[in-house]
This record gives sequence, C-alpha cells and structure tokens, in this order.
Amino acid sequence: MDEKTLLIVESPAKARTISHYLGKNYIVKASQGHIRDLPETDFGVEIKKGRVKVKYVTLQDKLPVIKELKDAKSKVSRVLFATDPDREGEAISWHLANVLKIDPNEKCRVEFHEITKNAVVNSLKDPKPIDINRVNAQQGRRVLDRIVGYRLSPFLWEKLMKNDLSAGRVQSVALKFICDREREIASFVPEEYWEIEGVFIQEDVRFKAKLISKGKEKIKILNEAEAKKIIEELESAKFRILDIKRSKRKKSPPPPFITSTLQQEASKRLGFSPSRTMNIAQQLYEGLRIGDTIVGLITYMRTDSVRISDSALEEVRRFIKEQYGDEYLPKKPKVYKSSKSAQEAHEAIRPTSVERIPEKIREYLTPDQFALYKLIWERFVACQMEDAIYDSITVDVEGKEYIFRSSASRLIFAGYQLVSGKEEEEEEMPLERLDKNKDVDLLELIPTQHFTQPPPRYTEASLIKLLEEKGIGRPSTYATIISTIQERNYV
Repeated sequence: MDEKTLLIVESPAKARTISHYLGKNYIVKASQGHIRDLPETDFGVEIKKGRVKVKYVTLQDKLPVIKELKDAKSKVSRVLFATDPDREGEAISWHLANVLKIDPNEKCRVEFHEITKNAVVNSLKDPKPIDINRVNAQQGRRVLDRIVGYRLSPFLWEKLMKNDLSAGRVQSVALKFICDREREIASFVPEEYWEIEGVFIQEDVRFKAKLISKGKEKIKILNEAEAKKIIEELESAKFRILDIKRSKRKKSPPPPFITSTLQQEASKRLGFSPSRTMNIAQQLYEGLRIGDTIVGLITYMRTDSVRISDSALEEVRRFIKEQYGDEYLPKKPKVYKSSKSAQEAHEAIRPTSVERIPEKIREYLTPDQFALYKLIWERFVACQMEDAIYDSITVDVEGKEYIFRSSASRLIFAGYQLVSGKEEEEEEMPLERLDKNKDVDLLELIPTQHFTQPPPRYTEASLIKLLEEKGIGRPSTYATIISTIQERNYV
C-alpha cells in the first residue's frame, strides 16, 4: 500500500481545484453529495420510549461512486474527509466513514472555509475526529423533516386530491406567512388622508415644506374638507422661520454578507433568484481558473456568521490604506455582531483575497459570476471603511401656529460609499442661505389626496429576511424552500 492520502470532498469541481494544490501523495475524489439517506418508500424513523432509531439506505445512483471510493481507499494508507464545514458536510463525512468502515473517532476530518492553497494545506496539518454533535444536529433536522413531510404530504394528497403537493418543516411555515399576508391584503380597507405642502420664498431662495403640526400636536388631515379649512386659515397668515438646525449625520457601512443577506441583496441589486445566487456562489467558492491557476474566489457561502478572520482583517485594512488613504481607514477594525444562533466557527462571505479586484479578473468570469463577485468584494471592503458623513439641515416655518418642515442633506465625506458605488454628488443646499431673522412669503399651498396602502406581497428577498428574523430554517435551506414553493405553483 502506498503512503498516500485519499481526500474526499463533495463536488467534482471542488476536487479539481484542490487537486491543483496537492502533490502526487494525494488522491482527491468527490462523493457528489450524500451517499445515504432515509428510504423513499418507507418512513425510516422509529420512535420508542423517547429514543429515535433512524434507518439509512444507500442511494442507488451513488453505487458507482462508492465503488470508486472503496477502490481508491484500498490504494492508500490514510483517508481524510474534507466535506463542507457545516452540519450537512459533517453528516456526509459521517456517512462516508460508515460506508468505508473508518472509525469516525479517528482524526479523519479536515475543514477549510475557503478553497485556497494555504487554507487547504494548513487544514491537512490538523485533522480532527468527526463532530458527532454536528452530525446529530443534522440528523435531528432530517428526522423532523421526514416526520412533517411523510405524515402531512399524504394527508394533502387525500384531502385535496392532488399527489404533487408537499408539506415540510420550513416550507409549510413559509407558506403560512405568504397566506397570512394575502389575507391581510384581501381584508385591508384603504383610509383616506391628505397632506399639504407649502411653497415659500425668502429673497432668492424658493423652497418647499410639508405641514407637520399645529403647535406641538401632529397634523392628521382625514378628508378634503379639513384640508380646505386649513388652507383658508393659512391664506392670510404671516410666516416666519421658527428654527434652523444644522447637524452632521453619519451612515455606517452594512456588515459583510451572510447567506440570507447575500440572497436579499442579489435579488434587489441583480435580480437573481436565491437558487441562482447560490449556484453562482458555489462556483466562486469551489474554484475557477484565474490566469494560470485555479482558486476559490470567496469563502464558504452557507453561513450565518459575520465574523472575519484576523488575517483577512489585516489584508483588507492594508488594502484600504494603500488604495484609498488613511482618512478612509478606521483606527480600529469594525466588529459586527452575529445572531445568537449563528455558528461562529464560520466566517462571513468574503473574497479570499481583496487583491483580486473584480475588474482585474473580469475576463476570467461569466457576467453572472462577475456581478456576484463584485457585490461580495465591494460589501467586504466597504464594511471595514470609515462611515459616510452628511451635512444635514432642517428648517421649520411657522404661520398661525401651523408648522411646515423642509429638510435636505449633502454628502461631504464618502467613506465606505467610495467603494459601494453609492457615492452622491455634492450639491448646493438652498436651505443653507435662509436667514432665521427674516420673514418668508407664502407662494402656494398644495393639497394632495392619499390612501393608506395594504402591506406588500413578499418578494423572495423579503420572505428570506422574515424567515431569518423568526429563526426558521438555516442558510442552506432558504433557496431550496423558495424554489419548492414556486415549482409546486403554491404562489
């Protein structure tokens, strides 16, 4: 037997990238996902006296893969599992260990959160046993999925006489949110309300201001008659500037992406569905040929943690200083807080190196890959830059106790917006030229009719955000749930 190591990952693309980094003493093979699962034609879960016994079967289409792995195992002295660094990946490693008759308590598991040569090589120096707690967490979710789906789906088939329906632990809750929102929309009764805007002038400064209150009482105009009454009352009024407030307003950069926020932003900015986003992110993670090398461009894309490694922080801070200057670099790294349920061993989704500037590698990427990589790169660099600063002004105009308000702001320091592409042009603010000691003249009062609007239907992005806020599902499930709901024509 050769002194070689068999390294098993999930996907062929990941295997090709890693093979590029390792020498002749390593054989890299792909399991192509799960090799065992609960049976399709049987419940597969036995619950007695509070204990759960799970029956797994080998997936028939994976028999050739298992044979290939067993043959490879016979030619090496060591087997390592390098499946994805999450519960699902841990479970795949555990199933592989069982099939290949390897003790999961042996040091047979390696993990990396990015597919770069350094990350892969360093992980091989420190193998660990398979984490049975992670495996059990995955099994618990899988069993719950089976209990809900296997028991409820046939009930739906019988009652609705359709055998293409399904129920699920997360899917059914997501569908309930959608149905509840639809009922809200259907039962919504619009309410009329009016707003009044004044057009004022002081010397050469013409500006608009919205009626907000009478004295300290907030104005609420319910109909046209009330609006007309106020206008009649104000037509003879004299107006003066009650107050001018100037302030500096800071706007902080958003945290680096996690799975849910990447899906939401890609939906809003790029028009990508969650499944499309995850497919492209998988390609960027598993490795692409950039020039004469193959490298993973982003860290692992199924994560709910905003943690950034020390080495990545050092690199991005050095990059910001060199590219944009000291004024754009905070004195200390910005630290973001993950949700309570986040797996903090994970990192946020970030580029594996900020030196791989999107435009410099554009020729090697498809348009979709470039668009998503650019989104991730910009978000990561921006999250470690200084806040944007705005100069803000608010002017209150008073006439017969009625108060009108006008506000404006101007970007005076771009900060992180220099990178995020949202930098605004500096504009003159006419309100700056107003003199508090001088009266203003009313030119016109403009009443407008409005009606309250029902809550909007969920978009893919807003539904994912709600599921995340409610703690329903995991980063790895959002795209699948959205796709299932759509494919089964539930919406």
